[in-house]
Amino acid sequence: MDLRKLKTLIDLVSESNVSELEITEAEGKVRIVKSSGPPVVMAAPMAAVPAVAAAPVAAVASAAAAPAAAAPAEAAPAAETAGHVVKSPMVGTFYRAASPGAKPFIELGSVVKEGDTICIIEAMKILNEIEADKSGTVVQILAENGQAVEYGHPLVVIE
Repeated sequence: MDLRKLKTLIDLVSESNVSELEITEAEGKVRIVKSSGPPVVMAAPMAAVPAVAAAPVAAVASAAAAPAAAAPAEAAPAAETAGHVVKSPMVGTFYRAASPGAKPFIELGSVVKEGDTICIIEAMKILNEIEADKSGTVVQILAENGQAVEYGHPLVVIE
């Protein structure tokens, strides 16, 4: 299972009323159980999967326990930026353009008006256009194209 997909599932379980989620795919089986602490991920490779596939699953389980440690590192750049920070309204994958070959919605130095589309966040196979909530000039693009973002993740800085 893809690490981004697993992280998205963990975030969805964390932010919802769902207490347990189990998914079985060809690569293996993943079970996410919400507790009072960080999410617990239990993964078991299927019998038909070679032993090599078990290594990434184990790495994912250890990576899932570390999101709390990574959060302060992500918060520091947002605190240092001057201007209005547009944050992600949802968990998903950040895209700068409508399609892989298309021109990006914004570039550094682009002038945007309130309501202009600045990016797309794909969540559960749905493409959600994210609009500027302030008029101004784009001075920073904080998310990478194709990067998984969480709720409240800083995307763009507008001055």
